[in-house]
Amino acid sequence: MSYLMTKKYKRKPQTKFITRDISWLSFNERVLQEAKDPQVSLQNRLKFLGIFSNNLDEFFRVRVAALQRMQTLGKKASMHLEDNPKEILEKIQKIVIAQQQEFENIYAQIQIEMAKKKIFIVNEQKLTIEQKEFVKQYFNETVSTNIFPLMIESIAQLPLIHDKSIYLACRLTNTQNSFINSYALIEVPTHSLPRFIKLPSRSRTTSVMLLEDIIRFNLPFLFEQFGFNQIESYVIKITRDAELDIDNDVNSNVISKLEKGLKNRKKGKALRFVYDKTIYKPLLHYLIKLLNLTKGDHNIPGGRIHNFKDFMNFPEHVFSNSQKRKKAFIHPLLVQPIRILDVLEKKDVMLHFPYHSFDSIIDLLRESAIDPNVEDIKITCYRLSKKSKIINALVNAVQNGKKVTVVLELKARFDEESNLHWKQVLEEAGVKVLVGFSNMKIHAKICLISKRKNKTIQYFGFVSTGNLNEDTAKVYGDHCLLTSNKIILSDIKKVFSYIEFPRNESILLQCKNLILSPSNTRNFFSAELEKLTHQKNRKNDSEVIIKLNSLSDIEMIKQLYRVAKCTIPIRMIIRGINCANNELDGIKKNMQAISIVDEYLEHARVLFFKNNKHEKVFISSADWMTRNLDHRIEATVEIQDPLIKEELKEILEIQWKENVKARVFNQSQTNEYIERKVNSKKFRSQEMIYTYLRNKKYE
Repeated sequence: MSYLMTKKYKRKPQTKFITRDISWLSFNERVLQEAKDPQVSLQNRLKFLGIFSNNLDEFFRVRVAALQRMQTLGKKASMHLEDNPKEILEKIQKIVIAQQQEFENIYAQIQIEMAKKKIFIVNEQKLTIEQKEFVKQYFNETVSTNIFPLMIESIAQLPLIHDKSIYLACRLTNTQNSFINSYALIEVPTHSLPRFIKLPSRSRTTSVMLLEDIIRFNLPFLFEQFGFNQIESYVIKITRDAELDIDNDVNSNVISKLEKGLKNRKKGKALRFVYDKTIYKPLLHYLIKLLNLTKGDHNIPGGRIHNFKDFMNFPEHVFSNSQKRKKAFIHPLLVQPIRILDVLEKKDVMLHFPYHSFDSIIDLLRESAIDPNVEDIKITCYRLSKKSKIINALVNAVQNGKKVTVVLELKARFDEESNLHWKQVLEEAGVKVLVGFSNMKIHAKICLISKRKNKTIQYFGFVSTGNLNEDTAKVYGDHCLLTSNKIILSDIKKVFSYIEFPRNESILLQCKNLILSPSNTRNFFSAELEKLTHQKNRKNDSEVIIKLNSLSDIEMIKQLYRVAKCTIPIRMIIRGINCANNELDGIKKNMQAISIVDEYLEHARVLFFKNNKHEKVFISSADWMTRNLDHRIEATVEIQDPLIKEELKEILEIQWKENVKARVFNQSQTNEYIERKVNSKKFRSQEMIYTYLRNKKYE
């Protein structure tokens, strides 16, 4: 049963909208369900625990921080879904504590299952003689020079405790002298050393030890020279406010504001304090006092292990039957050796990641970099890989004499420092870098390639739902339209013109195929929905299917309600936040919603409108959230190619048939799996999409 379903959280009948942050916690519970599922491999169950933990960290850094600000501001901060931030924060605290307990139970069960396969995560109390020698030697040779204990028993204020780090909070005493009593903090150096260390083990067994437990084992050797002969240690961590308070000083440029904001982020207010529930209580109270926390803050008791996000990278080699993802394959029309621009000159191509290989995007940019007739490349970048081949291809293009313009979004949350680094790399190579706007993120994923053919210029490019990141493209489900369609590319050209010369806002409204935020995404889709409500003959074959990461914009939800009341069926596939209550009287027969959480992250946004048998299909970078509709540069493209339209419709239908990993949305946020009909076969959509695309024939 869902933790959101206890009487404390159960909502009153006919709640018109689901609270955004409670809906998000419901999504993260679906991630936890994957970690609990015995049908999921052990290595993936550990990864889902890591994803759950990482998600929760970011939730506190951003959403809880925002709610606390709103609580401070009072009525001045009232919004549709956050008009009582104090109440929401109290619910969050209770839900998170319940989920944390379930998390600990799941991890304990996974350890039991691992032990059956003779895989052990051992601590400092469970070592063989051989392992003790190894751990002591590893500490002396590798770890000791990376740790710096802080003696904190008599200080008025703690030094900066880093967000994203874990610490050992130590109580140091002497059993023969009660006056020898001290506290110490040790940062576990996971930023410079691996978190997981494989130990020498008996034949056919594997033992792994966490870095903090290696330090624990060696604490007596570290402190005994100071008269301490009894040491207790407990892992703690804090989560800080991660919002960047970038002021609106027009005399400061975006870069200096961002650098200042990043420095301030490291000193952000402590929002959550997570600690080992067995911690020595006077030490706990002392730490809470030094961190300027109160009982009303989010102080979360947990187990021995924190920063579980590292388990997303738990070493796979310890599993003898390590489960490998199905290998991505090259789209049949783009298999090398071939000139991709020649293919696109004849037809559009839709890539579906992670089923199709991201290498085709790299091949396109590499080909453009060396094609003597290509003159110009313009591209937007939001989140890039740490070892970005995209950057390499663009630098290569400059070296081959091309004009390259990169729109780099410096305010991509948690990627700000990385993007500042890429800015420097690109500019040193001669790339023209545009950093966007101080008050609005550029989230559109677009590219424009200009090629001279005889005396004319041909344009090629793409519109994507996902980032240009070869790492996440292996895990995120996204769509990318490669095209030479003149109308689409003319629109993309207008977008780049606006980004470079933003005074001409009207240019975005001149686009004929691209639907753009903030200029007209809201109005366009509101109009499409409104058309459905004005049908004279409602028996006509009409329908709406929307696939989004998040649906939270109140006005768009109201519009969907109006369509559903007109007996027009609406099907929704929403991965994360869904504030629409599809159980309201008058709409529940016509509005259905599911969420798919599986091995791949469902990241694509696809919209399908059928009005009197006239069909429109769109892919988009924008969720239906207020920020995406009104406060970002986003790009939605209508698919013109009839074969690609049909392909996207087929994929939507495959996803709607999901009966293994689909959960049903309801007002109570129970996260119940979709009910499978008696004797019906299991239908796992991600496996079926892979098979569908692998077997698809192209002329």
